[in-house]
Amino acid sequence: MEQQHIFKQFIKYAIVGGSGVLLDLVTFTFFTEIVLLLPWIAVACNQIIVIGYNFSLNKYWSFRNTTLPHWQFVRYMMLACGNYIFGVGMMYLFNEQLGINPYIVRISTITLSVGWNFLLYKHWVFAHVSDIKDIHTDTA
Repeated sequence: MEQQHIFKQFIKYAIVGGSGVLLDLVTFTFFTEIVLLLPWIAVACNQIIVIGYNFSLNKYWSFRNTTLPHWQFVRYMMLACGNYIFGVGMMYLFNEQLGINPYIVRISTITLSVGWNFLLYKHWVFAHVSDIKDIHTDTA
């Protein structure tokens, strides 16, 4: 039964992620093609929008977490900052320095972060307090 629950969570996470990728690419295109920002600056701007979108949908829909603990937001922002630095850095390195197509770079960095984000969202960011206590009890 637990595996079925995790599978459903992952499907919801994938739907949020897929729509988040679409939002990411649309805002990235807007910032690069309409506003005419450099790709690495466009990523820096669009991630602010995408981070809020992904946090809200994953918290309330994917992981059904309605509690509002301060630590949860702090952990999410730590993960988001890590992903933000990774995304902007990869765009700067691979597009700005090496000339690789910015869409290939953006899709590649998103793809790389999908796996670690699901695990960290489930077991660290959106874990219920009882789940965290169980983890600490099991390792003690």
